[in-house]
Amino acid sequence: MALPRKPLFWVVSFAHLTIDLFNASVPVIVTFLAAHFIPMSNTQIGLAVSAYQLTGALSQPLAGWLADRNGGRWLGTGGVAWTISLLSVALLIAASTHSYVLTVIPMVLAALGSGAFHPVGTMHAADCDTTPATSRLSIFFFAGQTGGGLGPAITGALLDGAATHNGIFTQAFPSLAGIISETGSVTPLITMALVGIPAVLFMGLIVPSAQRFATTRHARQTSRKSEHQRLGRVALLTLVALIMMRSFVNPGSASFLPRLFQMRGWSASEYGLLASAYWIGGGITGIFFGYLADRYGSRLMIALSMFLSAPAVFGLATFDGPAAFLMAMAMGAFSGGSHSLLVSMAHKVVPVGKGLASGAVLGFIFGTGAIGVMIIGGLADRIGLPAVFQLISGATVIAGLLALALPQDRPQRRPAVSEAVAAPASGD
Repeated sequence: MALPRKPLFWVVSFAHLTIDLFNASVPVIVTFLAAHFIPMSNTQIGLAVSAYQLTGALSQPLAGWLADRNGGRWLGTGGVAWTISLLSVALLIAASTHSYVLTVIPMVLAALGSGAFHPVGTMHAADCDTTPATSRLSIFFFAGQTGGGLGPAITGALLDGAATHNGIFTQAFPSLAGIISETGSVTPLITMALVGIPAVLFMGLIVPSAQRFATTRHARQTSRKSEHQRLGRVALLTLVALIMMRSFVNPGSASFLPRLFQMRGWSASEYGLLASAYWIGGGITGIFFGYLADRYGSRLMIALSMFLSAPAVFGLATFDGPAAFLMAMAMGAFSGGSHSLLVSMAHKVVPVGKGLASGAVLGFIFGTGAIGVMIIGGLADRIGLPAVFQLISGATVIAGLLALALPQDRPQRRPAVSEAVAAPASGD
C-alpha cells in the first residue's frame, strides 16, 4: 500500500491524533470526576458523555458545508484549539465548584471544536493525494484512533498519580468508609493541553487558504461527479440501520469501558489503559481493513468486522484481569475496522461535496453513538452494565447481517497487461 506524500495529509492526520487524544479521554475524565469530585450515577455519566458526543455530531454537517466552500483552514485550526481549551475550563470548574451542571456546560461546548475539525480533516485527507481513497482514509482514521488509544492511558496515569488510594483501607475496614474519602487533582491533566500547540500551528500554516482552495474547486467537483454511485432507497435505509446498530458497540460501549471496570475495583490508570487498548486495536486494524476493502469491496469487510467483534463484546461482560485487555483490544480492533469504510462509502453515494458528506456521515455515526450512550446508561442502572454489554453483542451481530444486505461495491479493476499495451496501428 503506497503512503500519501502530500504534507497536507500528514498535517491533518497529526491534528486528528491530537484532538482525538482529548476526545477519547472524556469518559475517563467523567469517571474520575464521579469518584473524586462530583458523585454521579451511570445515567448521569452517560448523559454527560452522550451530550458531548451528540453536540460534536450535530455540528459536523454545518462544518462540512462550510469546508466545501472555503477549505476550512481556520475552522479546523480553531476547532482543535477550542476543544482542548474548553475541556481544561471544565476541569477547573469541576475541581472548584463540584457542580455537575456547571462542569457539563463547558465540556459539552468543547465538542463543537471536534465537530468543526473532523469534516475539514476528512475532506482534505480524502482529496489531497492520488493514492486509493479508502486506504488513505484508513491511515487518517488510524491517526485519530492512535490519539484515542494514547489519550485514556495518559489521562488515567496523570489523574491516578495525583489521587489518593484509600479504597484499600475502606475495603479492609468498612467502618472507615464514611471517614476516609478519595481526593484527586486535575492540574496534571490541564498541563497536558500544551501538547495541542503544534497541531494548531501546523494546521494554520499548511491547510490551504480559501483563495487557494477555490482555484481547485471545479476539478474536485468534476471528479466528484465521476465517482458518485447511486444507492437505492432500500440499500440506503439498510446502511442507515447498519450505522445505528453499530453505534452501540462503536462508539457507544467504549464510553462505558472505564465505568465497567471502575465498578470492579480498577484504578484510573488501569481502566484508562484498558480504554487505550480498545482505541489502539481499532487504529491498527483500520489500515488492514481499508487495504482489503480496496481489493474485495467494503460490504464484506464491514460485515466481517461486526461478526468478529461480537464475541469480544460479550467477553467483556465476564472477563477480568489480562483477559479483559485482550477483549477490549479485540472489540476495538474489529468494530473500529469498519469506520473508514463507512465514511468512504458515504463519499461515493452522497451527491454533495466531500466536506458535507464527511460531516453528514460522521455526524450520524457519532450522533447515533451518543444516543446509544444514553440508552446504555439508563439500562445499566436497571439491569447492570455486564448485562447491557451482552445485549450489545447481539446488536453487533445484527449489524453484520445488515452489512451483508448492502449492494456489492466492486473495486476498480486494473487493466490487464494486454489491454494496457494494446494500441491502434493506424499511425504506422
